[in-house]
Amino acid sequence: MLDFLSRELPQIFSTLLFIAFIFNIFLAFILIFLERRAAASTWAWLLVLFFLPILGFILYLLFGRQIQRQTLFRLDEEDKIGLETVINEQLVALDNNLLREPTAEINKHKDMIRMMLMNQPAFLTTDNKVEVFTDGRKKFDRLIADILNATDHIHIQYYIFKKDGIGKEIIDALEQKLEEGIEVRMLYDDMGSRTLTLSKFKDFKKLGGHVEAFFPSILPLINFRLNNRNHRKIVVIDGRIGYVGGFNVGDEYLGLNKRFGYWRDTHLRLEGDAVNALQLRFMLDWNSQSNRHRMIHEPQYFPDVQSGGGVGIQIASSGPDDQWQQIKYGYLKMIGDAKKSIYIQTPYFIPDTSFLDSLKVAALSGVAVNVMIPNKPDHPFVYWATYSNVGELLKTGAKVFIYENGFLHAKTIVIDDEIASVGTANMDVRSFDLNFEVNAFIYDRELAVKVRKTFEEDIKVSSELTEEIYSQRTPWIKIKEAVARLISPIL
Repeated sequence: MLDFLSRELPQIFSTLLFIAFIFNIFLAFILIFLERRAAASTWAWLLVLFFLPILGFILYLLFGRQIQRQTLFRLDEEDKIGLETVINEQLVALDNNLLREPTAEINKHKDMIRMMLMNQPAFLTTDNKVEVFTDGRKKFDRLIADILNATDHIHIQYYIFKKDGIGKEIIDALEQKLEEGIEVRMLYDDMGSRTLTLSKFKDFKKLGGHVEAFFPSILPLINFRLNNRNHRKIVVIDGRIGYVGGFNVGDEYLGLNKRFGYWRDTHLRLEGDAVNALQLRFMLDWNSQSNRHRMIHEPQYFPDVQSGGGVGIQIASSGPDDQWQQIKYGYLKMIGDAKKSIYIQTPYFIPDTSFLDSLKVAALSGVAVNVMIPNKPDHPFVYWATYSNVGELLKTGAKVFIYENGFLHAKTIVIDDEIASVGTANMDVRSFDLNFEVNAFIYDRELAVKVRKTFEEDIKVSSELTEEIYSQRTPWIKIKEAVARLISPIL
């Protein structure tokens, strides 16, 4: 037997290597000729495939496959026609200066509004009221109060939803509304909420609640769509109140995790027609995963709301199913339009070349570029890639601040105290190209100033990273940065 194995094992091993080589050639062909990836991402995956022949193939199946564009989210024909009518009317109004009651910020940035209308149904709304939350407890207290006051429906979607302290508070509130006969739908991302399973919603479903997991796993931890996650956080209540921003649901978002400490994030509560855009986004996401309880356009989902506000907002979404990187384009347009100042807060700063170069050009042109990142990693490679990128920005005169009061998770950008963006998209390749994201682009001086002032308040509990400090980093940190830069296109 040993004699047989000693003769045959080399042949078996050679055969396996040959099969792995053939698979790698096949995948390389797909990467180069069929998948329209960025060159950096293509080269990174080719390195993985050829240096790790068998493991690389498995990693590609789990993390590398792209989903088909234009096939995941579909509008009913009637809704599609109605939305196209709204978009076309707004384009005509923009081109002919016929917008109703435009603010100074909307008038000044019509070209950006037009760009956002062209690529996706990011229709402009101008009658919104907005509350900004930077503290988890305050945000969740307000959310639970709104849930308990619901009279028709509650639609709730989070990337991470944990049934811990705050998660149970929200579930209890939702089940109370179910007992009152209110429609409740919950959508969570299967990998982001990997401690959550549909079996944990027995009582919720018995009361009439509907719940779905986005891109569910075939088996625990085996998910061939692992790399394309729904990172959106959306709540719509009665079609009148909407929430969007950075907070997920879990006790760490209340600052109760010792590893992260205080959790600093930014979230919005909206009233007005912008809620219709969040409702539409939720409907598309829900119907992509639910065949049993599909949503159709009903009047109660899109009521005529008079908020009494006057804030201009476009709700933009993006994902690997889209031809255009809508949110990234919005960020780039904001940076390109900035004349005085740019304020960015992000936990992950791993942008592509176009984004990083746009910030360098702005800083070198005399625009005050300010970037704030956390002082601790929740993903080590991501953190060191972030650190390397902000170090590069320092050479252009940009200012970089390290948040020291816990963990910074906010995803915000403000330019010239005129436009602000708050949402779920980080300034990294994953948010731009791989995840499903949603952001509110706000054309309002008062709101932009408010978001900028939160940045300035955070400076009080931050340290400034200077060129001198960055140049003194240890050889070990330089090695970690070099490795992180190499694999950053696929992080």
